[in-house]
Amino acid sequence: MLTEFRNESLLDFTQPEVRARQLAAFAEVERHLGEKHPLVIGGERIETEATFKSLNPAQPEQVVGVFSKADDGDIERAVEAGERAFATWRWMPWRERAALLLRTAQLMREQRYELNATMVLEVGKSWPEADADLAEAIDFCEFYAREGLRLAKPQPLTPYPGELAELKYIPLGVGVVIPPWNFPAAILCGMTTAAVVAGNSVILKPSSDAPLIAWRFFRILEEAGMPPGVVNFLTGSGGIAGEGAARHPRTRFIAFTGSKAVGLWLNQVTAEAAIGQPWIKRAVLEMGGKDFIIVDSGANLDQAVDGVVRSAFGFQGQKCSACSRAIVDAEVYDDFLARLKPRVEAITVGPPRDPANWMGPVVNQRALEDHLGYIETGRKEARLVAGGERAPGDGYFLRPTVFADVPSTARLFREEIFGPVLAVTRANDFEHAVDLANDTEYGLTGGLYSRNRDRLARAKRQLHCGNLYLNRKITGALVGVHPFGGFNMSGTDSKAGGRDYLLLFTQAKSISEALR
Repeated sequence: MLTEFRNESLLDFTQPEVRARQLAAFAEVERHLGEKHPLVIGGERIETEATFKSLNPAQPEQVVGVFSKADDGDIERAVEAGERAFATWRWMPWRERAALLLRTAQLMREQRYELNATMVLEVGKSWPEADADLAEAIDFCEFYAREGLRLAKPQPLTPYPGELAELKYIPLGVGVVIPPWNFPAAILCGMTTAAVVAGNSVILKPSSDAPLIAWRFFRILEEAGMPPGVVNFLTGSGGIAGEGAARHPRTRFIAFTGSKAVGLWLNQVTAEAAIGQPWIKRAVLEMGGKDFIIVDSGANLDQAVDGVVRSAFGFQGQKCSACSRAIVDAEVYDDFLARLKPRVEAITVGPPRDPANWMGPVVNQRALEDHLGYIETGRKEARLVAGGERAPGDGYFLRPTVFADVPSTARLFREEIFGPVLAVTRANDFEHAVDLANDTEYGLTGGLYSRNRDRLARAKRQLHCGNLYLNRKITGALVGVHPFGGFNMSGTDSKAGGRDYLLLFTQAKSISEALR
């Protein structure tokens, strides 16, 4: 009998023993940096001549790993392997598939420090950010295992005289999972395990900025007893490996987390039926955000500043849930900025292997150039309050940047930046703040700091976003506590980590038998 789901506790790196174990894990992971890793199709390791490198963004000359590039033939073989595996995996009892997820969670606990170190080195996460990412991955395994067991039970139906009615949730088929680099353990694990526990097989195409942590996760699945072909590991360019698998007439669904542009393109791909395709493909899409925090005239400003800083600059602002817009009531606007500026300027930036650095690098050179471009735009659109330049070091380091007096027509206010750049906008009053917050094509996360109960109640009704947080930061959604997904151009509102999520990877079969 499984216990009730509980979120995984985070490590306390202030404890000497915990700190020592994490430092030792870095040394172990670094011994294997630069190794070559294959594709895995139907359990077979395949090394290709064409390869690419994953680099440490804090030290770009350091090669984290070398990975094979899939081509069209590899994609075809992966679909065939997925179909062979699906033919038997689909009939595996829910409890056995759930048991695989529980074993995976336990192995991740046992390898926690090494997995944390991998994320710090590969994508530049701080120690706490990496550990929270890993804890969320464990939570997904534990939560979706229990959800699978819930869906396996007889489903409630209205009794009808003379008939025996049943409803069963059955899997879809071979699917494509395309996770992002910014939560390279949690989101990759969540999308993959949800599909697998529902009885599907998967072609896993990780981000080319985070293939090593994906490889380690895949190895854990194998160690947990995953049959060959249930998950097939394909690395390479999105334009070849990702597009080829998504367009294939025998793939049944696509689960994607990433940018608005790619998400819309995948939505179009799934809508176009290829020759020989016998079904309408399903698309589970989580995309971008232009997220806000409203600071009301009666808010606790110290709490609001803390929430804005943590939401805007945690993991260098590279979260789809990050606070990109602070919308502040005119009555407290100047006071808020006066408190925000020193807090932001005190943030330490540098290699995240050193836990003294609160912010690390942005993920790659292109991201750095994009963010610097937005900063130059911001200098023309608004008033620079803090940051606005690169930070010292050989990596892709950027100082946390704040612009004030940002008009609602500015690019800084309207476009997703996905980096450590915060736009602060003045609101005339609460009603104006709500209008500004909703004035976006996105609708992922938002927040309000206020001590006015009426305004808190109105925010619940009027603020249009998938995840709304009151008097707390707007990042850090917990599995089972804050089902996650957004409105409008932020995606299909999948509510990952919620009780609806597994339904996206199943179809319901209604069965009625006449009683004689």
